[in-house]
Amino acid sequence: KTRILLDRVILRDTPPARTPAFVRISLQDEHGASDLIPGMPVILTANLSPPAGPVEPGGFDFQRLAWFQRLGAVGYTRTAVLQIGPAETHSAAVVVHRLRLGLSKAVQRAMTGEEGAFAAALMTGDRSAMSQKTIADLRAANLAHLLAISGLHMGLLTAFIFGAVRYGLALIPALALRVPVKKIAAVVALAAAGGYLALSGGNVATTRAFVMVAVMLGAVLADRRALTLRAVAIAAIIILLLQPEALTGPGFQMSFAATTALVAIFGAMRGRESSVVPKILRPVLAVVISSAVAGAATAPIAAAHFNQIAHYGLLANLLSVPLMGTVVIPAAVLAVCLAPVGLSWVALSVMRLGLMWILGVADYVAGLDGALSRVISPPAAFLPLFAIGMLWLILWRGWIRWLGAVAVIGTFLLWTQATRPLLLIADTGGLVGMMTEAGRVLSKPKGDGFAASNWLENDGDLSPQVDAFERGGPRQTKGVAAFQLGPTTVLQLSGSGTRKRAQALCRDGVWIVSAVDVAPPGDCTLWTPKTLRATGALAFYLDHGSVTVISAKQAAGARLWNTRVRGAGRRRSP
Repeated sequence: KTRILLDRVILRDTPPARTPAFVRISLQDEHGASDLIPGMPVILTANLSPPAGPVEPGGFDFQRLAWFQRLGAVGYTRTAVLQIGPAETHSAAVVVHRLRLGLSKAVQRAMTGEEGAFAAALMTGDRSAMSQKTIADLRAANLAHLLAISGLHMGLLTAFIFGAVRYGLALIPALALRVPVKKIAAVVALAAAGGYLALSGGNVATTRAFVMVAVMLGAVLADRRALTLRAVAIAAIIILLLQPEALTGPGFQMSFAATTALVAIFGAMRGRESSVVPKILRPVLAVVISSAVAGAATAPIAAAHFNQIAHYGLLANLLSVPLMGTVVIPAAVLAVCLAPVGLSWVALSVMRLGLMWILGVADYVAGLDGALSRVISPPAAFLPLFAIGMLWLILWRGWIRWLGAVAVIGTFLLWTQATRPLLLIADTGGLVGMMTEAGRVLSKPKGDGFAASNWLENDGDLSPQVDAFERGGPRQTKGVAAFQLGPTTVLQLSGSGTRKRAQALCRDGVWIVSAVDVAPPGDCTLWTPKTLRATGALAFYLDHGSVTVISAKQAAGARLWNTRVRGAGRRRSP
């Protein structure tokens, strides 16, 4: 679905002081969506709600992300989006965004199909035309990082431009002997990186990559070594000063894990080239080492965040990344350079061949048996301890550095002890998931799909929601589903007549979860959508016969982004 982001919002019956800075709306009716352009003032009627909290205690917190993005409401509309004034033209951000979308459409007109959609994603960050199957194949083959404009793309782009300008000027003796061609190349490459940052939308990953490239090229201008752990540390400090919330995100962690590991490994190898490896094969060895090191450094972080392991990722990257650097990125740069004279199609034709190969590799690898597997979510302490252990191993010298390796091994042993909640309740009260020997059994085959898919992923379960429902276990019988947790009975009530059933079933020692708001009918413990909005999703653990309940709000603590404002809730408002 097309999604639009609104600023300078005016909401009916809402004072300006309580109006969000930004509102994001999904268009259920795509009619007229192509006529929307950045900077256009619009009016519409939409169903809005606050950003949702974690689907389970300790899970991904969209409220936190939205707070840092100043996104105060999300929702959808089934009505037309009407223009109420001329589109803004004086804002630099709007002009750049229009240029970005125009470039994306131009690339897709010149290169149709999945290759064109992939090319648009690489050049502008616009993935809207890519099919779900292609994205799933890239993820299963551990090639999804090729979609995100991050360190790889920025590094390949600046390396190509830096090398082309430097060696191009070196071919002119009058210039090569009189001007610092290396520094000129660094300035040109930095300018190109800045332009790429603007055209790509300037998301967190791209900004992070630009800062790292800028630090590296700044080192070249200062006649210092570009690729050092100090440069990586400076880049990390700058990013955390600008976006401190990025520290806990997978993009920051994976990017700096890969970069730190690569700089450390190649720094250790510097000056130790072995004569055993023929010179012609050394670039091939460098690609193999780069892919293996980056994959090993990021795989635990990716598994911790996304609960999946791509077993043939190294193979897919070895078959794809070299082509990305030698064919796809150079062809993209040439296409932009040739566009003013109408010859971009020449470079795009070459780029298409490279993208066809990469997509073919992704499809083949994703289709291999056992290409992808799920893993259970690790304990919260895993990632901090893993990072400390790896940094200790890299930064210290002498035998004491190997204590870091011991710490890393210990974190994986800690992961093996991870447990999952025996029972989970969604913050709507409409979905319950019970862990059994066959896996988690869900109380319904559809509905609350985001919570259901996240629960199963965190369990390390590849099954879709409907399969988890059909596993057997507690079933809705006349609107009642019963779950036994040791001495405690948990009843989920739904459908018409819920209020009467709650009245009849409420007694001491019974916990009731209702999908509709009902008044407390007696001595039982009752959770309704109203109370669950305050607590968030619930997780139940059974320890030595006693039941422990943890709420999402309790796990997250009282934060700026989850403090409920009196009167806030779902509204339908223009």
